[in-house]
Parts: sequence; C-alpha cells; structure tokens
Amino acid sequence: MPHYTALITVLAILLYFCTGWMVAVARGKFGVKAPATTGNADFERVFRVQMNTLEWMPIFLPALWLFALYVSDWLAALLGLVWIAARIHYMFGYSAAAERRHNGFMVQGLVSAVLLMGALISIVVHIVRG
Repeated sequence: MPHYTALITVLAILLYFCTGWMVAVARGKFGVKAPATTGNADFERVFRVQMNTLEWMPIFLPALWLFALYVSDWLAALLGLVWIAARIHYMFGYSAAAERRHNGFMVQGLVSAVLLMGALISIVVHIVRG
C-alpha cells in the first residue's frame, strides 16, 4: 500500500481546501459578493489561485498515483511534496501580484510532467515485459 503517496494526497486536498478558504476571506475583505468572481483585481488573483489549483488537481493526482504504483511510493511522495511546495509558492506569489506567479507554476508543471512521463514509461515497460 502506497502510504506516503496517500499522505501527500491528503496534504494536496488540504491545500485545495486552504485556497477555498482564502477565496472566502478575500470575498469579505474586498467586498465581492457571491456569485461574482470579478470586480476587484486583488480578489480575482486569489480566486484564480483556487481555480488554477482545481484545474491542476486532475492532472497531478492520477499522475502521482500511477507513478507511486508503477515506479516508487516514496519517490512519488517526494515529488508530490515538491508539487505542494510549488503550489504554495504560486499561491502566495500570485495572491500578492500576478507577475509573481511564474516560478511556482513552472515548478509544479515540471513535477507533474515528471510524474506523468515516469508513470507512462513504467507502464509501457511493464506491458512490453509482460
């Protein structure tokens, strides 16, 4: 059982919960009433952090688990931890200023690609070897 990957999955879900909480706080702080998602640039950046995190979860989580199952649980967890750290960097950077989002975004994208390609290569190798 990939226990380390399970822990990283829980942490990623908690991170997403945190982004939702930040949107709720930003709504009050910047006076953006639901269901509006525009009207204040500071709010919109916080909202985009949540939405972008949601957009990446269906890429990250399956890639994480496939990598854990076909390559290594502890390595998947380590890469997942880097992904979470990069998302946190992205979250604080983008929330402060749009131009500060790039580094965190690039690192989490690279980690996702490594997980996906590592899983794909390992799956193909397992199929070929029979």
